[in-house]
Amino acid sequence: MAEEENHHHHHHLFHHKKEGEEENTEVEAVHSETGDREKYEKEEKSHKHKEHLGEMGVVAASAFALHEKHKAKKDPENEHRHKIEEEVATAVAAGLSGYVVHEHHEKKEAKEEKKKAEGKHHHLF
Repeated sequence: MAEEENHHHHHHLFHHKKEGEEENTEVEAVHSETGDREKYEKEEKSHKHKEHLGEMGVVAASAFALHEKHKAKKDPENEHRHKIEEEVATAVAAGLSGYVVHEHHEKKEAKEEKKKAEGKHHHLF
């Protein structure tokens, strides 16, 4: 326990230099870039996943709207209720379509940021 208290591991890009300690800015910069690239890869993957989930929601809501449209024709007694449910499902599909477009753009931005992070190569030797 005494060793743990005296020995601290800090993984920061910038830190205070102690007496006799050399700077490792290049190594830390490369480590930071690797971390940035991985961060953007995860972000891109997350947005891609959300985009696909949104697409599945659009398909499901659209199918339900068509189903309710069919039911409205077949069930004249509850036609009004089926038309309302059709309209709600159509609105959900439209909203999800906007969400899919948003996630697609977020994915593209993350991909561009990843390329920027990959483009910053600091050669140590």
